[in-house]
Amino acid sequence: MNKTVSWLGRTFEVVIEKVAHGGIFVARHEGRVVFVSHVLPGERALVRVFEDAGKGFCRAEPVEILEPSEDRVPHFWKEAGVGGAGGTEFGHIKLARQRELKADVLEEALQRFAGIEKRVPVEAAEGDDESNGLGYRTRVQLHVSEDGFVGPYRERSHEVVRVKSLPLATEDIQEASFHTKNYQGVSKIEVAASNTGQLQWHVDKKQHGDERLIERAGGRTFRISGGGFWQVHRKAPDILTAAVNDFVVAAGIDLSAPNLDLYGGVGLFTGALAARVGTSLHMTTVEAFKQATTDAELNLKDLNNVKAVCAPVERFLATHKVPSGTATVILDPPRAGAGAKVVGQLLALKPKHIVYVACDPVALARDLKPLMEEYELAGIRAFDLFPHTHHVEAIASLIRK
Repeated sequence: MNKTVSWLGRTFEVVIEKVAHGGIFVARHEGRVVFVSHVLPGERALVRVFEDAGKGFCRAEPVEILEPSEDRVPHFWKEAGVGGAGGTEFGHIKLARQRELKADVLEEALQRFAGIEKRVPVEAAEGDDESNGLGYRTRVQLHVSEDGFVGPYRERSHEVVRVKSLPLATEDIQEASFHTKNYQGVSKIEVAASNTGQLQWHVDKKQHGDERLIERAGGRTFRISGGGFWQVHRKAPDILTAAVNDFVVAAGIDLSAPNLDLYGGVGLFTGALAARVGTSLHMTTVEAFKQATTDAELNLKDLNNVKAVCAPVERFLATHKVPSGTATVILDPPRAGAGAKVVGQLLALKPKHIVYVACDPVALARDLKPLMEEYELAGIRAFDLFPHTHHVEAIASLIRK
């Protein structure tokens, strides 16, 4: 058997064909697939291979852009630059083109993994076009070098990049200036700012600042304890709850049914839905993280027919035997998706309506495939809630056939 010769360190020209899942781009050379970062479809580039496992593909970085795309712009973060700070892999692309690329990835995932032929436009959050997609992050994670300097990790490494600004962060976080201070003997700093003015930060898990963050979203107030999950984009809670509520109302919700909010966190979707359809809503929110469940109990305590349960979703559904034929189920799983077991449990419950909130298009499509055997896709929307990265948020509405 012939052994594939490693291309590690080899340099050659390629023409970039398309975007792929994960924010990388596809080219081909001498019969092999070459995954290239920091380029654009249609560009001709001189690239150098930095990873080759000897399979049918390798990974490369551009050495020089020989024929740039008209959608290429100077990277918005001059200090971190292309290939500098992680989480800015689309920073060299015009904002409108970023959304088209994300729509490409979602379209391909739906077709490839779920057999759904559908182009879903990726919608911008209000104000992002005017700000060039900057100043939106309400949660920031920074790392500390051995010398005590604070900054993001360099892409694909644990090297701390020294920066003078945090352009993706909200104004409150930028003004706190953690990135300009020196923290000897510290490894990580996490900062969170609320839309009502609180600031909280953890220095190697030790909490400082406000004890709780208070957020206003979806017509209600939510309290989040230290380390609790909340959407990163400042506009995301309102955008996502409005879209979920629109799907729920359009499908028609039975307020007295055993409705479920799975992976419910601090109660965002349940609370916002109650604000929309009324406080007589019956809903059980299920969350594995104990502190988030405690927060949900506090945030939803005025809703007499709402219960917050602390349990892994899979374990809860295994013992949940309530007839669900008229119920609505909202689920917002982590990036890996709900998975085959949870999807199978949902199919066994047979709810009338499922609203699936996803932060990964491939995970969404994989979970949709078995659901589509018994449900119709009533609608799907996508939102750009992570500008300058490859991430995209999508919400699918499924009604039982």
